[in-house]
Amino acid sequence: MKKKILNRAFSRLLFLITVFLFCLRVSYAQPGLPQRTVTVQPTQAIDFGVFYVVSEGTITVDWQGVVTTTGGVVSLSNTTVHPAILDIKLCKGRNVTITYEPTTTITNGTPSLTLNVGPTEKGPSGSSFPVTSDCNFITTLRVGGTLDVPSASPTGVYNGSFSITFTQE
Repeated sequence: MKKKILNRAFSRLLFLITVFLFCLRVSYAQPGLPQRTVTVQPTQAIDFGVFYVVSEGTITVDWQGVVTTTGGVVSLSNTTVHPAILDIKLCKGRNVTITYEPTTTITNGTPSLTLNVGPTEKGPSGSSFPVTSDCNFITTLRVGGTLDVPSASPTGVYNGSFSITFTQE
């Protein structure tokens, strides 16, 4: 009789352990992915400095801030020029593709000038680059451009804008 009670108790214990093991769920999880939102903040507009026009030509400010001219456009040597600068915030390990329209118009009333956008320090429109900082740091993108300047361009300050699309991969 004592043996039957022990077998019954053992059977119940074995049953409870089995039920416990089936009810116990083990889950393993990978750490969450970093943020997937791209934030872009323009921090500096492109500036071609002060120049004068003898005849038709171009003035270029590359992504490094180097100015060159062609034709009858002359840049004053003591003028400050600089590329546009955008700060990109996206977590490390992601790739970003940049796209933009190759030309835009800037105006000073009439007539207008054509701005040929780019290239950027990461390449021309359609280029892809990896983000090299973590989520708390910023990847800087510098953008150059070339102005087509007609010979009859009036003096003054010209304003305009261009759009760049950032697509993460």
